[in-house]
Amino acid sequence: MEKMITIDGGVTAPKGFKASSTAAEIKYKGREDMAMICSEVPCTAAGTFTKNMVKAACVKWDREMVASGKPVQAVVINSGIANACTGEEGFRACRKTAEAVEKALGVPADTVAVASTGVIGMQLPVDKLEKGVADMSKKLSHDAESGTMASKAIMTTDTVNKEIAVRFTLGDREAVIGGMSKGSGMIHPNMCTMLAFLTTDADIDRELMQKAVSEAVDESFNMITVDGDTSTNDTFMLLANGLAGNKKIVSEDEDYLSFKEALLYVCTYLAKKMAGDGEGATKLFEAVVINAKSKEDARKLARSIVGSNLSKAAIFGCDANFGRFLCAMGYSGAEFDENDVELWFESSEGSLKVFEHGVPLSFDEDTALKILKAEHVTVKVNMNEGDFPATAWGCDLTYDYVKINADYRS
Repeated sequence: MEKMITIDGGVTAPKGFKASSTAAEIKYKGREDMAMICSEVPCTAAGTFTKNMVKAACVKWDREMVASGKPVQAVVINSGIANACTGEEGFRACRKTAEAVEKALGVPADTVAVASTGVIGMQLPVDKLEKGVADMSKKLSHDAESGTMASKAIMTTDTVNKEIAVRFTLGDREAVIGGMSKGSGMIHPNMCTMLAFLTTDADIDRELMQKAVSEAVDESFNMITVDGDTSTNDTFMLLANGLAGNKKIVSEDEDYLSFKEALLYVCTYLAKKMAGDGEGATKLFEAVVINAKSKEDARKLARSIVGSNLSKAAIFGCDANFGRFLCAMGYSGAEFDENDVELWFESSEGSLKVFEHGVPLSFDEDTALKILKAEHVTVKVNMNEGDFPATAWGCDLTYDYVKINADYRS
């Protein structure tokens, strides 16, 4: 059997998972804005959530559910209104949504996770949520299209939906991880970012799954940024129903490593999709740092490069102003000697070294322009001070970012 391959689909790709969506008109008109994921059997759950001190009601609901270790069988997500800064009424919306699932499907309300994305400080219309749940419960399906439609229903300012599925081997069995996410603005994670929901039919111990999730999120979602704003609603959840029939993963053995590899692949794919789809973005902006003193230094440096507004503006303008990237490295919090640093611009159009050991290099501006005009641009930095690498992803900063966010509420 092949070790790991990408397959068609998203959250419905693993055995036993269904999805559906509906146009509930929570805020948007003329498009679907609610989604549901449901497993045929209760699932082991793991997750990470925003570290913003202002947390949406749904984040608190889900965080308590995951921390309790209780099974999760369904997730209901709405777009348009975030259910953040909504007081007791916000918790009522979560509870009523879960109770609506119990009424429609017989799934216990305390096994129903809820998530929201959209405008902060608006109350959710509970009657529309309940109606939406009733409608989606009738349309749940295993087919790939249902998963795709669910991934589209949770979009806000996203321009494309984000989903993926991979198949991998666990012993003599095949297992699948599928996922969907949304995120385009308010992206600067400190746990993960945006909303992301993954499903798997693998059977794995809950604590080991949480360990794998935390590590994968740290290497993927925690390494992207769009605008420096950490959302009130950041939620990442992985549900495992065990229907692949593999020998349960209970130790960090070969099967665990295979599971972790597949999970990281899915997380990295979705994270890069979100970074490249940043509000108003025209390019995926990547920073690759190698040979740093420590892993933490490498992470700080890479994230600072892609997070700098001046760097992002330079990428948008195709301006080979390497000083901006060095400046961002300088305030990253990592200690280094600029005389050790080498810096390149890279893309599908080639590679160009512009800085070496404290000295700017002469380079052809036309070559630099050609490289920077590509849709995926990388700033590569060799610190020459250790053995530790890190990669971070962001996007360029365009005029449209301001336009989108200036009138987002209206």
